[in-house]
Amino acid sequence: MIRDERIPADELRRIDDEIRSNWPTGDAVDFDEAIDYHESLPAHKQFADVLENADKPLLQPRAGVPRLDDQIELLEYLHESGQADLLPTTIDSYTRDNEYGKAQEGLEKARETGEDTLNGFPAVNHGVEDCRNLIEAIDAPIEVRHGTPDARLLAAITFAGGFQSFEGGPISYNIPYTKRHGLEETIEKWQFVDRLAGAYTERGVRINREPFGPLTGTLVPPSIAIAIMIVEGQLAATQGVRSITLGYGQVGNVVQDVAALNALQKLGDEYLPDEVVVTTVFHEWMGGFPPDEARANGVISLGGMTAAIAQPDKVITKSPQEFQGVPTKEANASGLRTTRQVIDMAIEQEIDIDGIAEEQDLIERETRCLMDTIFEHGDGDVVQGTIKAFDSGALDVPFAPSDSARGAVLPARDDDGRVRIFEWADLAMDDDIKEIHKARLSRRADTEGRDQSFRMVADDVDAISDGKLIGRPQNAGDV
Repeated sequence: MIRDERIPADELRRIDDEIRSNWPTGDAVDFDEAIDYHESLPAHKQFADVLENADKPLLQPRAGVPRLDDQIELLEYLHESGQADLLPTTIDSYTRDNEYGKAQEGLEKARETGEDTLNGFPAVNHGVEDCRNLIEAIDAPIEVRHGTPDARLLAAITFAGGFQSFEGGPISYNIPYTKRHGLEETIEKWQFVDRLAGAYTERGVRINREPFGPLTGTLVPPSIAIAIMIVEGQLAATQGVRSITLGYGQVGNVVQDVAALNALQKLGDEYLPDEVVVTTVFHEWMGGFPPDEARANGVISLGGMTAAIAQPDKVITKSPQEFQGVPTKEANASGLRTTRQVIDMAIEQEIDIDGIAEEQDLIERETRCLMDTIFEHGDGDVVQGTIKAFDSGALDVPFAPSDSARGAVLPARDDDGRVRIFEWADLAMDDDIKEIHKARLSRRADTEGRDQSFRMVADDVDAISDGKLIGRPQNAGDV
């Protein structure tokens, strides 16, 4: 039975030896030599320091292509033309599934044809040397972004390759992504990732860890997302991580999003150890986008305005071509510049919006209910509490494909567009909070002249891609 306990040094070495034998590039990983390499990097490439010392939200896109030269070209373009402050290397799907043989085939085909035969950068196949070539070529910090339930070899190679930030976690890269891995399995594997990051930290190389805040990306109630961020932050801290960026995905109502980002920072500071530096990242809208690029830029601009008011440490941007899939580099850079323009215009203004404090208080109360039930389920142990809370349904994520979550909780927007919970199932929450959600959803139902039903949920899922925030019926009275 796994618990929230630090992996001993001898066990860390044993696992490290085992996972590095899974692919030939693992042989090039040398921890002590990697420490020397990290120490040689200039200050402006030290990810945690750059992020933590910024005086306004830093912008980072998503981007990954298979060939090294193309990845360098892409990141240079996003840095220079898009004015990105931080840069990503998004990993391909085969690597995320630990299918390194298929990733190798795709990489070789990409090299032969010049085409993007993979949907990301296969860092395990490139190995330590190519990762370092990428780090050295780009004049900004770079983060590994992926979606890997078992990210142990990816972490070993990219850490040794000079990357100093690593996205994901055992819940946020399980529940929204996979049916193949149980929660206990992914927690155990991510304990290694976090312990390895902790080992680098203890040698003076602070690896920033960033749990994936949007989860399923579809109307996730803020308190559920925040509770999972806190849990993953606690798990990382146990293993020695000291720079943790907690994530949150935009839901679209400015009051609720600002309140949630405020609560995320406050509760992160409260629940995580004092020695951990807690930062936050805001993901622009992760759901469906309008097909029209002008309207898509409107969605992006709303994210920029929200970031200007809440001032998270980092913003993950979107492009006006989200509807069609992977954007061109020009569209990706456009999304960065749109976000920066809105932030730079709005951040110097004193924007006072009613309702933020009240909404933040509600989110904090809900999050504490979820954290309390996790601790109760595990008798104080966050690992066992998380596993048992998900198993009982006391903790849940809407629209989750994983068998480790029931996916029985259903959200819907209220009459102001804030995400409330329509179907609670067995989610642990105080009755008075449930009544608040019920009343606000009832107000929307009255406005629209219909009963509360699953139809509201379905309408809201598609609303933003249809050009609005709330999924109102076309004949909704005088709405």
